[in-house]
Amino acid sequence: MVDLKTVRSLALAFDEAEEQPHFENQSFRIKKKIFATLNAKMNRACLKLSLIDQSVFSEIDTSIIYPVPN
Repeated sequence: MVDLKTVRSLALAFDEAEEQPHFENQSFRIKKKIFATLNAKMNRACLKLSLIDQSVFSEIDTSIIYPVPN
């Protein structure tokens, strides 16, 4: 499992990526569009993935990676 520090580091490695607050979470954005959020209290990262990527990654272990509505 990847820790939140690593997720933050990877998210900020993208060109033009910025970290900003998003309600009670931290968000990562490129050109004002969110592509990931971190919830430190729940030790959870949420990533915006295409439908194909969601299906591929969630096949690994649905208790860790799973699609959610919206």
